[in-house]
Amino acid sequence: MNYEYLLFDADDTLFDFPKASSRAFDAMCRTHGIPYTPEAYQLYHEINLELWAAFDRGELTKEFITLERYVRFLKALDLERDPAACNRDYLAALGEGVYPLPYAEEVCRELKARGHRLYIVTNAVASVQRSRLRGSVFAELFEAAFISEEAGAAKPSRAYFDYVRRQLPGLSADNALVIGDSLSTDIQGANNAGLPCCWVNPAGKPRREGLRVDYEIASLRKLLDIV
Repeated sequence: MNYEYLLFDADDTLFDFPKASSRAFDAMCRTHGIPYTPEAYQLYHEINLELWAAFDRGELTKEFITLERYVRFLKALDLERDPAACNRDYLAALGEGVYPLPYAEEVCRELKARGHRLYIVTNAVASVQRSRLRGSVFAELFEAAFISEEAGAAKPSRAYFDYVRRQLPGLSADNALVIGDSLSTDIQGANNAGLPCCWVNPAGKPRREGLRVDYEIASLRKLLDIV
C-alpha cells in the first residue's frame, strides 16, 4: 500500500455535479414559475462559476455567493422573485441529486476492501453535501467528510488541510494522497499543504505551470494502479 489515507474531492471527482445542478435548477424554476431553457441555465451557470472562482481566490464568502448568484440571475432576466427562496429550493433539490460518476463506486469499494481509509475533502455547502452523502453509496465507504464550511477554511488554503490533519493525526505526507479534478482547489491545495496529489483529468486539460502534479489520470480506475 503506497497511501493509507485517500482524500477525495466530491463534485466532479466522485459525483456528477453538472447533472445534479441542472436538475436542481430545473426543479427550482418549476417551483418559482421561471421558464427553464438551456439559455437560462447557461446564464446561471456562468454567474455561478464567476462567483465561485472569486471564492477560490479568497475574495468572497460562501454565504455571499449562494445568495448573490440568484440576485444577479434574476436581475439579468428582469424577474421579480425572492433570490433567497430560489437559492433555498435549489440547494434542497441539489441535496437530493446523487449521481456517482462512472467507476466511482466500483473503485471506492475496491479501495476500501484493500484497507485504504477514504475521506471527502470538499468546499461544498455543508447541508447539501451531508444530504448527498447520506443518500449515496459512499456513505458506507467513507469514514468522514471534511467540509470547508465546518472547517472554518477552504481549499486550497493550508489552513483547511491543517484542519484535516488535526482530525486525522496519523495522516502525513508519506501516507496520504489528495485526489481531485480541480487544479485551483484540489491540486493547489495539496501543493500548499505539502501532500502528494492525483489530478483526475478526463478531458485532457493542460497542466498549469509551476504546479506540482504527482499523478494524472483520465479515469478513476487508474487510481487502483497508483495507491
